[in-house]
Amino acid sequence: MPLQTTIAILGAGSLANGLAPKLYGAGYTVTEIVGRDSAGSRRHARLLAKQVHARPVTASDAAFDATLLWFCVPDRAIRAAASSLAKRNIGKLKYAFHSSGALSGHELADLKRRGLSVASVHPLMTFVFGATPSLDGVPFVLEGDPAAVRLARSIVRRLGGATYLLPASRKPAYHTWATMTSPLLVAFLVALEQVARKAGLGKKDARRMSLPILRQTIANYAALGPADSFSGPIIRGDAATVAKHLGVLRKDTVARDTYIALANAALRSLPARNRKELRRLLQQTQDSK
Repeated sequence: MPLQTTIAILGAGSLANGLAPKLYGAGYTVTEIVGRDSAGSRRHARLLAKQVHARPVTASDAAFDATLLWFCVPDRAIRAAASSLAKRNIGKLKYAFHSSGALSGHELADLKRRGLSVASVHPLMTFVFGATPSLDGVPFVLEGDPAAVRLARSIVRRLGGATYLLPASRKPAYHTWATMTSPLLVAFLVALEQVARKAGLGKKDARRMSLPILRQTIANYAALGPADSFSGPIIRGDAATVAKHLGVLRKDTVARDTYIALANAALRSLPARNRKELRRLLQQTQDSK
């Protein structure tokens, strides 16, 4: 069944550029890359279609001569796009997926009323232009109609990923976790760059110098778990050093608040000495804002 499935991709952004070549490489026929009418989207669609030997089209001239339509568009656009497509000839489509981590398959309800089996299929991976992540071992969280979920399992297995079922009611919490795992981690790394400037380092030097310790921390977390990966002044109970850190960050409210929030999280969940004094110090700093 997997190789008999043909796929049309709706969208030509970063997710489509990460997913379509992997589907093509796994043996699937990608029939169309459906872009928007804007010049930029048409250009992205042409470039992606060339990679996967598909036709670059827009919604108005798409044939939808595929088994599966995979929505790779922003969350806010999924329902409207599905509703618009449901009003027209949708070719031989039998299935529709979207890849929102926060929304359920119900966003595709108008296509379901046209007889399609629908599901949400979210890869727990970051997709950005300029990087092509491997999908080996990547979790894909599934929710939706049984037939669509079965097809999704088959496709993900061929891509090398792993599948997990999740009730629709838990998707917002799941996506909160996913967002903290990558996008907000990048925001934290930007805060690190800002603090590094106080030590006289430029952004490039800060990134280069921080990578070894970041990689080792992730490796320790994976191999040993959080408690045995934790190090530094909080686990030692070194309130004097923490006070110096807070002094450095006194005028940088974003970095200071980030430091305090993470230090309080560490005091709640990780091994630490001198907790009472550390909590008092953090609270005094917060109260003095």
